[in-house]
Amino acid sequence: MPYPQQVRIVEVGARDGLQNEAVQVALEDKKQLIEMLVGAGLRHVEVGSFVSPKWVPQMADTAALFAALARKEGVVYSALTPNLKGLEGALAAGADEVAVFGAASETFSQANINCSIDESLARFAPVASQAKAKGLRVRGYVSCVLGCPYEGDIDPAQVTRVAKALLAMGCDEISLGDTIGVGTPVKTQQLIDAVAQQVPLSKLAVHFHDTYGMAIANIHQALAMGVSVVDSAVAGLGGCPYAKGASGNVATEDLVYLLNGLGIAHGVDLARLCEAGRFISDKLGRPPVSKVAQAMMGREKACLMTHL
Repeated sequence: MPYPQQVRIVEVGARDGLQNEAVQVALEDKKQLIEMLVGAGLRHVEVGSFVSPKWVPQMADTAALFAALARKEGVVYSALTPNLKGLEGALAAGADEVAVFGAASETFSQANINCSIDESLARFAPVASQAKAKGLRVRGYVSCVLGCPYEGDIDPAQVTRVAKALLAMGCDEISLGDTIGVGTPVKTQQLIDAVAQQVPLSKLAVHFHDTYGMAIANIHQALAMGVSVVDSAVAGLGGCPYAKGASGNVATEDLVYLLNGLGIAHGVDLARLCEAGRFISDKLGRPPVSKVAQAMMGREKACLMTHL
């Protein structure tokens, strides 16, 4: 199958990326980050989560952040909503899309959201139903699709079962997440082959963490199989509190470089994207994780040196 002509990038840095940061990021800085990302051409951005601040303090200001944003027409501003209370918050904030997040691992489901997979699906069904009734898009996340920190390898049939259930309850899109970043291209191929038998490729997205440096290779495999929606986080932000050692999401800068090399349209200005990555990395007191951002910074420094 040829590569897709166009890929939609779902930018998760402001939510999935920042939610695990120990450094509390100011609302104004989150606002500026999101507006810089949109200014770089991204058209689908996760703003935050309507979850208990007790569990995710970094997301406590999500409602205020939605209110503060200078929103741009044509951009989807999304929020994570684990339950009906979260949905109420997202509706009040004017989110364009809500997301529910399940897991393909029973043990991870218990650790992450304190219930079984079946219990989580039962909890999500009314969220999806009410969101659809209000005209919102609904996204379903499946965690641990290629491995679990507690159970090891995950059977693709289990991922397929969860993805199929999310589709049946009304999710417009299912994002398959390699939460601990253990996937390889062969395992990615096997997973997508299995899930695509029950969920159309047009409804699938991929979400890779880069723990073992395989995220870009796995994304390339998914693209070659016809997947056209990819999640990523600027500057490689992210991690998982329930998956010790799991590094951040694949960097949006690295994804854009790959898409440029493959001649796939995406609408993002790489230079402006790198500026956004440097901005938030400076706020966190560290350099961007992105290899592309590091290379471009190095090239800029080299150019400056030659002109001194």
